[in-house]
Amino acid sequence: MRVVEIVADLHVADVDAAREFYASYLGLTTEEFNLGWVARFSSPDTGANVQVVTRDAAAPEDPVISIKVDDVDWAYQDAQRRGYEIVHPLSSESWGVRRFFVRAPDGNVLNIVQNHE
Repeated sequence: MRVVEIVADLHVADVDAAREFYASYLGLTTEEFNLGWVARFSSPDTGANVQVVTRDAAAPEDPVISIKVDDVDWAYQDAQRRGYEIVHPLSSESWGVRRFFVRAPDGNVLNIVQNHE
């Protein structure tokens, strides 16, 4: 498995209110996606981005970061082999990703994710 990208999941009360700050103030004006409970805003010039989350709509806990990988099935099997706590099982989500949540030994919950092929 290879880590492709790491995205911070910032917890916010309201995605629309967060858009005002991140788009108007920081210039992250490209809205890559918005599911109502999670959205990503990016700089059209640099690609720098931030992901905001109110509450994960499909999982029991909220992750602190999303780790994009090139082989989520292998990552899931390796996490199980190592005895890490799986917080949300490996799932294919309707918005085009395959993911699972794992709790790191420090207690942080990570979203391990791969876009559908």
